[in-house]
Amino acid sequence: MDKMSVIVVAAGSGQRFGGEENKIFAKIGDQSVFLVALQLFVNREDVCQTILVVSPSDIDQMKSKFGANIGFMGVKLVEGGAERHDSVAAGLAAVQEDAALVCVHDAVRVCVAADWIEDVYRAAVKHGAAVPVCPVTSTLKRVDKGGVVTETVSREGLFAAQTPQVFRKELIRKAYDDFRSGTLKLPAGVPVTDDAQIVSAAGHPVYAVEGDPRNIKITTRGDLALAGAIIKTLPQKPVSRRGAFEEAQW
Repeated sequence: MDKMSVIVVAAGSGQRFGGEENKIFAKIGDQSVFLVALQLFVNREDVCQTILVVSPSDIDQMKSKFGANIGFMGVKLVEGGAERHDSVAAGLAAVQEDAALVCVHDAVRVCVAADWIEDVYRAAVKHGAAVPVCPVTSTLKRVDKGGVVTETVSREGLFAAQTPQVFRKELIRKAYDDFRSGTLKLPAGVPVTDDAQIVSAAGHPVYAVEGDPRNIKITTRGDLALAGAIIKTLPQKPVSRRGAFEEAQW
């Protein structure tokens, strides 16, 4: 079995979420968002390493308040950068050599079933790069700065990308090295928002895996209650080991 290192990216500012604390510390039930995300991966047999990348402004709180939890789970804590790609690059630098694959996942996507992770993993093993996507079903409008609708955009062939995204280690490392060195150029004016974008720009085909609309990204406070409700509907798969927090209660 090819092993993968998982990079959980939790270094965003969360400005749209509001409040004094980063949204990764917000609670779903009795656990912080980032802990729920980590538990998607720490007990998987195909995972050899889990890396948590956090903002420099959150690193002290993470160590002081959650250091014991992170240590018990065997999670490696890494300080991120100003942009998402800076944080992913920091995570890539910490990936151990025995990992054949790298999985990148947003810490604010907690509504993920184990089978969905396996689908992306298997596709990456076969194709080298895989991303879960969902078809865009809403009518799309282009709106100008004055708030006026200027165009209805065709949704044909459009899909919304999700995480986790999985890649061959050497593939994503090379793509990131080229991008950050300036060798790899992305289209002008297009922001870098995910890793499949960089790998695709490097010339490697990225395989699309059927995603699920329940795999939401927590952006606003209202999303917390929705995520908590969705998690209860997800298919549960027994794990061969006890969860980190179940063991910690012994």
